[in-house]
Amino acid sequence: MVHRVPRLPKANMSEIFFMGAAGVGVLAPIYLVLPGADKQLANQTEKWAPRWEKNISYFAPPVERGVQRLEPPVSRIVQRVDERLPLEKMAKGLEKGIRGSIERFGPKSS
Repeated sequence: MVHRVPRLPKANMSEIFFMGAAGVGVLAPIYLVLPGADKQLANQTEKWAPRWEKNISYFAPPVERGVQRLEPPVSRIVQRVDERLPLEKMAKGLEKGIRGSIERFGPKSS
């Protein structure tokens, strides 16, 4: 009898993205503590920075136009949410609870 290993399902784009981000998050600090990593990083930055700047200048104007179009409605939504939330009341209640706990469990002043 042949033992068959079940096939893994194809990964979604989000799974690939998060696995890549996790790999970078784990391996980048390890790479940066290696001896000579700062020189290698400086060399790579010197090599690739002009290309990145050229590409960023290509994408920047459309992004700026999009941000200018989205900024007014988003600011109105933020103001509306800010007006609806009872933040001041919640903050005062939290402060009252903290002060009460400090008075109850804190050091007794003589």
